[in-house]
Amino acid sequence: MNDYTKYLASRVTAGGLSRREFLGRAMAAGLTLAVADKLFTESAEAAEPKRGGHLKLGLEGGAATDSKDPAKFLSQFMFCVGRCWGDMLVESDPLTGAAVPALAESWEPSKDAATWTFKIRKGVKFHNGKELTIDDVVATLKRHTDKASESGALGVLGSIKEIKADGGNLVLTLSEGNADMPLLLTDYHLVIQPNGGVDDPLASIGTGPYKLTNFEAGVRATFEKNKDDWRTDRGYVDSIEIIGMNDATARIAALSSGQVHYINRVDPKTVNLLKRAPNVEILSTAGRGHYVFIMHCDKAPFDNNDLRLALKYAMDRETMVEKILGGYGKVGNDFPINSTYALFPEGIEQRVYDPDKAAFHYKKSGHSGSVLLRTSEVAFPGGVDAAVLYQESCKKAGIDIEVKREPGDGYWTNVWNVQPFSTSYWGGRPTQDQMYSTAYLSTADWNDTKFKRPDFDKLLLQARSELDEAKRKDMYRAMAMMVRDEGGVILPMFNDFVNASTKQVKGYVHDIGNDMSNGYVATRVWLEA
Repeated sequence: MNDYTKYLASRVTAGGLSRREFLGRAMAAGLTLAVADKLFTESAEAAEPKRGGHLKLGLEGGAATDSKDPAKFLSQFMFCVGRCWGDMLVESDPLTGAAVPALAESWEPSKDAATWTFKIRKGVKFHNGKELTIDDVVATLKRHTDKASESGALGVLGSIKEIKADGGNLVLTLSEGNADMPLLLTDYHLVIQPNGGVDDPLASIGTGPYKLTNFEAGVRATFEKNKDDWRTDRGYVDSIEIIGMNDATARIAALSSGQVHYINRVDPKTVNLLKRAPNVEILSTAGRGHYVFIMHCDKAPFDNNDLRLALKYAMDRETMVEKILGGYGKVGNDFPINSTYALFPEGIEQRVYDPDKAAFHYKKSGHSGSVLLRTSEVAFPGGVDAAVLYQESCKKAGIDIEVKREPGDGYWTNVWNVQPFSTSYWGGRPTQDQMYSTAYLSTADWNDTKFKRPDFDKLLLQARSELDEAKRKDMYRAMAMMVRDEGGVILPMFNDFVNASTKQVKGYVHDIGNDMSNGYVATRVWLEA
């Protein structure tokens, strides 16, 4: 039984999956009908997961500038905080990435996929006792489509022309068809709030399994169980404490000594050390996350594509995976999609380290002098070491990289998406369309390479509404080539998500959607004595 079927079994045990749902998902995961049926019966008869206890997480990513407004969630810290108190309309299946119901219990597209009708679940209460209504859903999506909200989901929702209620249903009318629409609504910014959060976006009132009781930006967030939770297959512990720990050494020490039950962003170089601790378990999950060196295409000297190509050819990807990831990952190819995505563009030549080609393009660019690269340990585990390693590989091409180490606190507001050359990471997205819409569409707020190509935007919109999968796949291939050969992203590696817990923690779900069990770690696990 793999991790996914263990997860399904735990949901059956907790009363969260019917026999029909379980059999369908288990067979899709490779089990035979007989084996799946036996597992369902055993799970249904098993004792429930342990309930109770106080779960403590030590997480990298918090900053004094963190906002409680879901529209402005930036870091892994806030990603996990939001998952504790809020729900989206749709969630994604941990193994396949397919859309599964949440606050929307079902949905139906028009024949051209340009109009989507979502049936909103009834009987769900917000933390303040107010019952969820269709008006709350409509107000939430309208707020996130308003540029004034500065929502991280703005690019994802850009194709929506009309958001309206039809009885108890949500009706979305798009400017063009989009077969992926339900998955777009899984974006972690789109937490459904009373009146959409218009009255008070910082209130942290949602329908999730926990209520926020205290919040100190970048320091700590505490939660208590929501006794009116509409689901029974989550929220096993009584209370949660998420502690900001941006120092990797401090996180490891806290886990090893039992001060916390779970930590994120384990540097692969420390995995063997952690494994020696008798009460520690390494949790490594392959997925769509990737580490990047980002250049702003609209700022000198990076507005010169020959310089960008020089810097891409000067990246030693194999060495990065070996030394920075410790083998916990795979090489990247300068576009943000890997084989876990549907319609992955196969056959694109792998870019390899080539100092001669790098030197050729560097000379052609006409640039002289050093190139300033800003980095920090919060950019990704080993981010500073990666920058220094890159500095060395560039030297062989005659390129002088000046590495500037920036403080972790404020990195995501003062450096990322602000400075023209820096290191960063992406957790991936449920679909190719969402990944490109969030980070590469010209109008996207999180277009952190300032890659602005009208022909790319046009192709993205065409692919979104194309129902012929072969044609759509060809379009995605063309988009990947544009980003790879003319964009501002150097993508040396897709990282495994490497986290760790004490052996008290049970029920951890390896989710391809994103890190930390797609942010749901605190709501999915339980504690055993």
